[in-house]
Amino acid sequence: MILGIESSCDDSSVALFDIKNLKLIHHKKISQDEEHSKFGGVVPELAARLHTAALPKLLEEIKPNFKDIKAIAVTNEPGLTVSLVGGVSMAKALSISLNVPLIAVNHLIGHIYSLFLEEEARFPLGVMLVSGGHTMILDIDEKGGIKLLASTMDDSFGESFDKVAKMLDLGYPGGVEVQSAAQRCVQKDRFKFTVPLLFDPRTAYSFSGLKNQVRVEIEKLKEIGNLSKQDISDICYAFENVACEHILNKLEKVFNERKFRRFGVVGGASANLNLRSRIENLCSKFDCELLLAPLKFCSDNAAMIARAGREKYLKKEFVKFDELKINPRVKFDEA
Repeated sequence: MILGIESSCDDSSVALFDIKNLKLIHHKKISQDEEHSKFGGVVPELAARLHTAALPKLLEEIKPNFKDIKAIAVTNEPGLTVSLVGGVSMAKALSISLNVPLIAVNHLIGHIYSLFLEEEARFPLGVMLVSGGHTMILDIDEKGGIKLLASTMDDSFGESFDKVAKMLDLGYPGGVEVQSAAQRCVQKDRFKFTVPLLFDPRTAYSFSGLKNQVRVEIEKLKEIGNLSKQDISDICYAFENVACEHILNKLEKVFNERKFRRFGVVGGASANLNLRSRIENLCSKFDCELLLAPLKFCSDNAAMIARAGREKYLKKEFVKFDELKINPRVKFDEA
């Protein structure tokens, strides 16, 4: 088996993956949402302390499987430095004690393999990656080589949801809260936020201006009284609708330029039902097969890290103990 370890942000997770049979044997995650919710977002130092407590507990549960572990795959990039340290340190310690090799896994590539958790990967394909830290369109060739087609110039899609939720005191993580509130909207045309970069020829994303539009409307409403539940729902609907429209506006431009046979949507924010529905319609329009990660594995998890690690194991792409470094930021080559 491959042991996968994920600790790039605020989720501690371990998984065991059968190398030969492509089966997920074990997966468990400890979320930190409750601890961070009072702050409206992830506090790095708190995340690091919680990883230190959670990872050993998760590891204790799989001790009987230690004898079957052939390699350890761990997220080493990108992510919060203090969070990555927890997983990488544990991986190194286990590598020594179990005398098995280390595999360094890019967290974003792990998300791509969440599309193929228990099957062989099918490349080439296009990918929309939307999360709390990233918004990008990727083109993956037959050999798994990655080209960046578009990315955000400021906030990510997921981060903008978190910030809007914080402005409205909806709690953290914001994606689920904003989506839930939006579904209770009554006046769908009440707020008319503009779509970012609508007439800009660049294939890029920007959510800071949209976030500011929301802030201005909230301040206007607060000046005349407290925000009602209906105010919040109507704002969330308008925001979510425009954020998704922004994603699709640039994505359709890419579809017109490149003929994808298949297209995947991954990352924590890919669980947004509005976005999923829109991309499904886009793929149908362009006669493109849509691949979606299971909702359970959209957010950060060790199953996708172990799955990506399996590919590197077969190619013997191991990393030496002293060469396993943490890289909080990573870039893909632009197409």
